[in-house]
Amino acid sequence: MSDLITVVSYDPAWPVIFGQLGPQLRAALGGVALRIDHIGSTAVPGLAAKPIVDVQISVERLEPVEPFRLPLEAAGFLYRASNTERTKRYFREPPGQRRTHIHVRRAGSFSEQFPLLFRDFLRADPAAALDYGQHKQALAARLAHDRRGYLEAKLPITWEVMRRADQWAQHTGWEPGPSDA
Repeated sequence: MSDLITVVSYDPAWPVIFGQLGPQLRAALGGVALRIDHIGSTAVPGLAAKPIVDVQISVERLEPVEPFRLPLEAAGFLYRASNTERTKRYFREPPGQRRTHIHVRRAGSFSEQFPLLFRDFLRADPAAALDYGQHKQALAARLAHDRRGYLEAKLPITWEVMRRADQWAQHTGWEPGPSDA
């Protein structure tokens, strides 16, 4: 796997990919998944992104992991037990498949709500999405071989978008819509 940071123009295939993956995950997980959502930049029409489809699966609890780990592994996804983030459990695509990140988070947690609000705000504000995408493309060009540097350099714009998303949420009364799958 290359560590090269690549941010590309929006690809209309991304929601199609999620549209195929979401029902497969729903079939594998059944009621264990309280929500299954397409998150991240590939979930925002017109937004430049790393070509990795991010999926969030919301569950009642993160421990024990077996109720979601076993069906996801049976579907070919690889559990990354070494993930250091305590507010999610992380899975990757089956070997040889298109890059996909599965983020399992506790339903109702800040960790779950953050990517949903971030996504919904950028969907509602194309100018903010364009600005965010341009920042990411510039950072990727400058830090293409420095994954940690890219992530750290992206933090200020990410938190600025989230600050604006929170204002938008307060103004609109935002709540997460129905699950995507």
